[in-house]
Amino acid sequence: MKKINVAAAIITKDNKFFIAKRNKNKHLGGFYEFPGGKQDVNETLQQTVIREIKEELNIHVQVGNKLGEEHYKDDKINVHLHYFFCKIISGDIILNEHEDSAWVSKEEFKNYNFAEGDSDIISLL
Repeated sequence: MKKINVAAAIITKDNKFFIAKRNKNKHLGGFYEFPGGKQDVNETLQQTVIREIKEELNIHVQVGNKLGEEHYKDDKINVHLHYFFCKIISGDIILNEHEDSAWVSKEEFKNYNFAEGDSDIISLL
């Protein structure tokens, strides 16, 4: 199974983090995640974050420092996840792919069930 690069946005505002609930009809549906998606050919990871967040959330973000990376593999996917801090530049969030979302503090992460790769990165925040 080929490994896929995925870029995810850790969107911050007022000491809170934006999380989104995966569509129940998708792989790992119902789990919360930091939004993002698959890197296209000839695209930097930063460009991936900007494109995916525009597609999924209808907002423009400024990509900042990279927080870290995680690997996740199961019987359906093999991904190398890259996490970047982001700030909203413009737009209002519209959930085009997710079922729900929340702005949460670090202490509130424990109240949500995260997809496995994302749950591992939380310890770095």
